[in-house]
Amino acid sequence: MNHIDLNSELANELDPELAKWAGTVKTNALLADIYDVLAMINANICALGSGGHAKKPKSYPRPNDNKKQSIGKNALPADQLREWFAKKREQRKK
Repeated sequence: MNHIDLNSELANELDPELAKWAGTVKTNALLADIYDVLAMINANICALGSGGHAKKPKSYPRPNDNKKQSIGKNALPADQLREWFAKKREQRKK
């Protein structure tokens, strides 16, 4: 059992918490964030040495960077959303 791939469905079923931490998707996202922070620190240090302002470096390319995400499109008005939540609460009580 020690040689199970941590990205497999079996590993996810046996220990879901470990499978979340071991996944390559999460690791790649963390590495891209670290890259972005280090690039910004480097830009700030370079600007400090030159006496100018830091230019914001390009962030590390990520999947779906080209896709625009719209939040709130076709969203329910607040009163309808409250009604929907109330219905869901009532269904759970039954």
